[in-house]
Amino acid sequence: MGGTLEYLSGLLGGSGGHGHKKKKRKQLQTVELKVRMDCEGCELKVKSALSSLKGVQFVDINRKQQKVTVVGYVEASKVLKKAQSTGKKAEIWPYVPYNMVSQPYVAGTYDKRAPPGYVRSTEPGYAPSTQAIGRQDERLTNMFSDEDPNSCSVM
Repeated sequence: MGGTLEYLSGLLGGSGGHGHKKKKRKQLQTVELKVRMDCEGCELKVKSALSSLKGVQFVDINRKQQKVTVVGYVEASKVLKKAQSTGKKAEIWPYVPYNMVSQPYVAGTYDKRAPPGYVRSTEPGYAPSTQAIGRQDERLTNMFSDEDPNSCSVM
């Protein structure tokens, strides 16, 4: 009876006197990867490898988009390493929905290999010379302005 009480006390946060360290529990997260898969065999190889990872709850594969979604108590880096261990080219999913980007056709964002409705995600530190883009936008908007004496006038 005493052991049960200590066990329950430990679960509820009380100190049971044994000095057990609480292991930090991983957060449930979704990891999306881009994995090069050509056939059903490739798909099964990747799915079985990722399903064998500890903490994985669910693996979904969209071969047409070359997208693998893993849900579970896992770390993205470990999922990526496991996918690469199958011999397939794998990377963290590099695309975001088209409507999440203010300028989807800027160099570095637009990717013709991206699935429909997606553009390449730009890293947080990446900004393609915003001053140059600002000046170019300004020139384009003032091109037909009545206030600009050098503007084009179309009648």
